[in-house]
Parts: sequence; C-alpha cells; structure tokens
Amino acid sequence: MFSRILFARVLAVLMAVTGLAGLSACSERPARFTNTDITGSALVARFSLKDLQGETRTLDSYKGKVVAMFFGYTHCPDVCPITLQQWAQVKSELGELGNNLQVIFVTVDPERDTPDLLAKYVPRFDPTFQALHGTQDDLKPLLAGLKVYAQKVENSKGEGYLMDHTAASFVFDQQGRTRLLVRHNADTKPVVADVRQILQGK
Repeated sequence: MFSRILFARVLAVLMAVTGLAGLSACSERPARFTNTDITGSALVARFSLKDLQGETRTLDSYKGKVVAMFFGYTHCPDVCPITLQQWAQVKSELGELGNNLQVIFVTVDPERDTPDLLAKYVPRFDPTFQALHGTQDDLKPLLAGLKVYAQKVENSKGEGYLMDHTAASFVFDQQGRTRLLVRHNADTKPVVADVRQILQGK
C-alpha cells in the first residue's frame, strides 16, 4: 500500500516537472516569421554615420534595442513617406514593447538631405524616429553590406532628379544581428507579430 502511494506521488512529481519543462521548451521556440527571415545571412550593417544630434553612430550604438532600418530620401514622392508611416503604425500597435524599437531612416541622397531638412522630415512621422546621414563614401560600406541599391535618376522633364533605391526595411535584434527583411507596403499585422517575437528575445 505504502509503495503504491509513494509511486503515485513520484509519478505526480515527474508529470509536474515534465509539464514545466514542456512549457519552458514552448517559450524557447525559435521565431517563426511571416516576413522574410534573414537570420544567419551574410548581410551585415557596417556604418559610421551622423544622427540628427550630430553624434557619430554605428549599429553598436543601438544595442539593447530592436532596430528597423530603411533607406530613402526626403524628396521621395511615395515609397518613403508610406514606409515611415507604416513603421509609425507598427510601433504604435506594439504598445509598451514599441519603446524598445528604434526606427532609423538612412538617407541615400546626401546631396540634398541636409541635417536640418532630415530633422524636419523624419520626426514628423514619430518623434522617436532617428535619421542617419553621411557622404556617399560614408554610405558605401552600409549599402554594400546589406546589398542595398541606390542610384540617381534624372527627371525626364529635366527638373532635378529622383533616387531609385531598395524599398525594403531591415530589422536587427538587440545584439545587432540581422533578422528580418520587410518588403515595402507589407501588411502591418504580420510585421507587428514578427517584430514582437524579436522584441521578446526569440
């Protein structure tokens, strides 16, 4: 009788431990993204650029935060403002978690995008958004490391120029590792869900 009771108690303990282990395993499952998972890819963000406050920044400057990086320019007629508005919506829908998301706009048009113009343009979408700028030579390592395309295209009417550039956003985790590629005009809900997983350490 005693042995049966002891066995039952041991079995109950084992079941409880197994259950807890199962819960732990569930919580440590790797992220499953809807957008393009680029975890472990050869893409790297090497840069040394100025922010809106004139401070020199590298990706290490943002360690501890999830970074969403987008390339554009202030004279962009459509893609850039739409993308910045989408990231503002993503950040808002993340609630308090969004406080640990840093959105960065990198200008590919340093000829026209002065620090003053960037300071008026980018924070208009969200006051926490940051803009980085530098010379064309300063940009080269970053564009090459992420395989970002940026090319000046003369306006057919002979009035100035546009910039043809990669429209996707890159997301890096808290350790600066490349994790996610988000195409332009992606549905907001899957982006929120994907970024939430990274913010949660997955």
